[in-house]
Amino acid sequence: METKQHTLTKKEVKIQYKKFIGRKVFFTLFLLASIILVAGISASLGSANLSLWETYSAVLHRFFPAYFESSSLADVCIWNLRLPRIFMGIVAGFGLGVAGCVTQAILKNPLASPYTLGISSGAGFGASLAILTGSGIIGGDYLVIGNAFLFALLCSFIILGLSNRKGATPETMILAGIAMMYLFSAMTTILQYFGEAEAVKEAIFWAVGDLDRSSWPKVTIIAATLACCFLLLMLKSLDLNIMAAGDETAASLGVNVKGTRILLMAVTTLLVACIVCFTGTIGFIGLVAPHLTRIAIGGDNRFVLPVSGLFGALLLISADLVARRVLAPIILPVGAITAFMGAPLFLYMIMKRKREYW
Repeated sequence: METKQHTLTKKEVKIQYKKFIGRKVFFTLFLLASIILVAGISASLGSANLSLWETYSAVLHRFFPAYFESSSLADVCIWNLRLPRIFMGIVAGFGLGVAGCVTQAILKNPLASPYTLGISSGAGFGASLAILTGSGIIGGDYLVIGNAFLFALLCSFIILGLSNRKGATPETMILAGIAMMYLFSAMTTILQYFGEAEAVKEAIFWAVGDLDRSSWPKVTIIAATLACCFLLLMLKSLDLNIMAAGDETAASLGVNVKGTRILLMAVTTLLVACIVCFTGTIGFIGLVAPHLTRIAIGGDNRFVLPVSGLFGALLLISADLVARRVLAPIILPVGAITAFMGAPLFLYMIMKRKREYW
């Protein structure tokens, strides 16, 4: 009798496990379908409105010219103007969602994000320095981008150096990040105080974050960086799961906690710095996407990392669609829209949460 009950329990566990896996697969497919749909709607809307069929035909015509037809107007609008912006939103949102997930996992803090650690403040100072003074290591068209990337990395290296000196614990990393955030924010304010009005306006607009500077070469750079960083992060996803049980437990199971934490922070920093230098500061994506993903599919980082990326991509291209259409033909900065979206989502999560998912 006991054996039969034990067997039934095993069957029930297997059924529940299959249901949970099915839920993850369904949620992933839902996000992929939503991204394709929102991307199509976004590509069809603009000064030259196109139907959804014309939009998808223009995309498919490039790969299957014998089966799909497209007009020259649709080709120019879709491939030269709208798709670079949409794909920039997808790769940037995916990267920010993954980075936020990793940051929260290694720091064991649900409010942690790449911006909590001062990376965006460092990038903002670098961009302001280039815009207001014209100073930078790289000249020409990449002056602002190069400065933003350099100072984002510099900020992160300082955090990693301080953390390594005092022990790479979540507390030291968060405190070091907050210190860097205030330091670079103060220096940016001083620069803007002495800058010309037009230059200050440009620096502030850059800091808000938008996708107006999108182009295929920039999308390619971010996509290549994302592919390399995401692969490394996925290889360490199991270690992230073990570290969730505590540093001592993880160390007893053979995980190099300190080394893993520093490696993941370095990879995340590189990814975020690459995104921020092209898009400016886009907040809330890296904070909200991992939370909503954990609520939907649980806390296994092997699944949470890629799904957080997809959720981040969907949130960013949806926000960009709103930014382009809410006051058309005026295009609002997408960073402001993500903040508007993020605040109500967090309040809703606080009010409706019935269980711990972290």
